[in-house]
Amino acid sequence: MFAIAVHGGAGALSRRDTSAEQEQAYRAGLSEALDAGYAMLERGAASLDAAIAAVCVLEDNPLFNAGRGAVLTRDGAAELDASVMDGRTLKAGAVTGLKHVKNPIALARRVMDHSPHVMLVGAGAEEFARLQGVELVSNEYFRTEVRQAQLHRLLDGSAEKENDLVAFGTVGAVALDADGNVTGKKLFHDVTDLVGEKSPGLPDGLTVASDGTIFTSAPGGILVLSKEGKRLGRINDGKPTANCKFGDDGKTLYLTSKDMLARIRLNVTGVGF
Repeated sequence: MFAIAVHGGAGALSRRDTSAEQEQAYRAGLSEALDAGYAMLERGAASLDAAIAAVCVLEDNPLFNAGRGAVLTRDGAAELDASVMDGRTLKAGAVTGLKHVKNPIALARRVMDHSPHVMLVGAGAEEFARLQGVELVSNEYFRTEVRQAQLHRLLDGSAEKENDLVAFGTVGAVALDADGNVTGKKLFHDVTDLVGEKSPGLPDGLTVASDGTIFTSAPGGILVLSKEGKRLGRINDGKPTANCKFGDDGKTLYLTSKDMLARIRLNVTGVGF
C-alpha cells in the first residue's frame, strides 16, 4: 500500500474573486504534483523522494506560493524557504532566506542528507547549494506579474480583493511508501490549545533569530518558541497572521495578515544580519 497527499497552501481563496478558469488551473496544478509523486511511488520510490517530487512541481508552478510565483517581500524580492523530514529516521533539513535556488525543497533535502546541520540560512545556504550543484536562477525568475501587482496594491493601500490579502500559505506534501515509511511525522510544537480559543489564523510562516529563537505565525498572532520547540510567549495581534520576517537592521520583525502589514522592534537580531 502507498499513498500521497498534497496541498496548495493554507487558507482559502475567495470564491467571489476566483473564476472557474482559475479554479480549474489550480486543480490542474495540484493534480500534476499529485501525479508526479504517485508515479514515483508506483515505481517503488521512497516516500521522501515522492513528496519532494510533488513539491518541486508546485514550486515550478507560478500559481502557488512556493518557488516561482511566491509572495514577495516588502522590497519586491522573493525570499524562499522549505523544510523536509524523513518519518522513518526523524532526520530533518530546512533552508530559509533563499533568493536564487530554483527548488528550495531540493536543497532542504541536501541539508538533511549531506550536512551536519538541520537548517541553513541566506547566503550560507546558497553557497551550500552551489557546492552541491543545485540549480540557481536569478531572483527575477520567481517574481511574477501577479505577485508584483498584489504587492503594489498592498503597499499603496488599494488592496480590496480578499485574494490580495489571504491564502499566502505555502505548499506541502506527505507520502506513505510501500515499506510503510511516512514523510514528516514528528511534532515540533502543538498549538491545539490556541485553536481551541477560536483565535483567527493557523501556523504558517516562520523566521529565526541569531540565538535560535523561532518566530512563527499561529492562531491570534506570532508565537515565540525556543529552538527546542518550547513556547516562550506570543505576540497577540488578533489577526490571521500569514507570515513574519526580520528586516531593516535585523531587529525589526515584519508581520503580514489579512488586512495589515505591521512591524515590531525586538531585542534579538534575525539570522543573516
